[in-house]
Amino acid sequence: MPGQRLVHASGTALLAVLALLLTSCSTDTGSGSGTARDGRRIHLTFWSALRGTQQVVDEYNRVQNRVRVDFQQVPSGAQGGYAKLSNAARAGNAPDVATIEYPQLPGFAIDGVPRDLTELLPDPVRRKILPQALDLTTLAGHTYAVPVDIEPMLFFYRKDVFAQYGIPVPRTWAQFESSARALKKAQPRARIASFFTNGSLHMAGFSWQAGGQWFRTSHDTWRISMADAPTRKVAAYWQRLVDQDLVRVEPVDSQQWRAHLRSGETVGYTAGAWAAGSLMNSTPDGKGKWAIAPLPQWDPAEPSLGTQGGSTFVVTKDSDHPAQALDFITWMVTSPDALRAKLSSGISSAYPAVPSLVPVARKEMDTSYYSGQDIFGLFQRQAALISPRWKWGPRMTSTITSVEDGFARAGAGSGTIIGALREGQRRTLPDLKSLGLSVTTH
Repeated sequence: MPGQRLVHASGTALLAVLALLLTSCSTDTGSGSGTARDGRRIHLTFWSALRGTQQVVDEYNRVQNRVRVDFQQVPSGAQGGYAKLSNAARAGNAPDVATIEYPQLPGFAIDGVPRDLTELLPDPVRRKILPQALDLTTLAGHTYAVPVDIEPMLFFYRKDVFAQYGIPVPRTWAQFESSARALKKAQPRARIASFFTNGSLHMAGFSWQAGGQWFRTSHDTWRISMADAPTRKVAAYWQRLVDQDLVRVEPVDSQQWRAHLRSGETVGYTAGAWAAGSLMNSTPDGKGKWAIAPLPQWDPAEPSLGTQGGSTFVVTKDSDHPAQALDFITWMVTSPDALRAKLSSGISSAYPAVPSLVPVARKEMDTSYYSGQDIFGLFQRQAALISPRWKWGPRMTSTITSVEDGFARAGAGSGTIIGALREGQRRTLPDLKSLGLSVTTH
């Protein structure tokens, strides 16, 4: 029944919502043969904002003739590809396959856009995927997407500057603060890193690492706690760094932020593994000067990490060929040829959700920018530390906007980081209640 959508949930929890989705349409899984009943080639439509996807699609169309994939590049972000996907799903003509980032997946699942893949995704494929990545695509026991990449957070730093002033690369957050003070004393214009006023997902990753759980479900209720004890600890830490002028306060990816990186006035950057390639592209003059270290820990004896970035592939409810669509997704996620095709489009350091592909990524990427450092080996070790406790909320796009409004005010001195998180929680509540969800806050 393409086009049937759940707009307001009739249940009181995610489990009830997803149960309704499971029974709202009959599921034609197809034969998986890749050909229509009349023998004609099957055509699949695919929308994605990920760079290199055209090359992946071209390779898939080249190596087999059972299925033809028609690809459309869409803009990234809420007002681009996500709005287009939502509108198409409402009209009953969503593409067969689409890319959705982890934070947005629960919202799309509640809206009935992706198909439940629980019974369709083979166990051998599941076993290839990093468990923490697969866990992020599993809601109330049902799998709604296949992970493409997962991005453990890391610390990118100017090793030449740290060496020049004899500043140790921090292993803990306490050392990070002391190194920030030492750097400012040695070079008053330099800062160890930035607090990003548009970095709600960075803050989520920090809270995740510290043991925070902004969203979770219990029985029939969503529990929201964006100011829980671990998050308060993280917020207070970054607030102190901001108040004492130990970090810059600016938007990530802004012109001023990149200018500070290029000039050496900002000598560190906390982000997901994908950022290694981005830094190479945006700051070419930094070749040989930058290195990558594990993100500082609160307790090195019990290391933990969150993520920042990462995407999934979904088969939509509107697809008439879900089995073939899933075959295509499986090839994109697990095939070395698919990864090589993607990497042929340019530099990418995205960490694959299938760890067995790490040797391919390592071979294809020139790491001379990082003086030959085995960055993918580092990524692999850090990905194993990602905590499996984190879940994203049902309306993260709205939550992100609310939090970042507060971060911008905090950066201007008219608010606080924890205040922004509390306000984000308060403004998220009406969105969840409008879905018919039972919600509690802490």
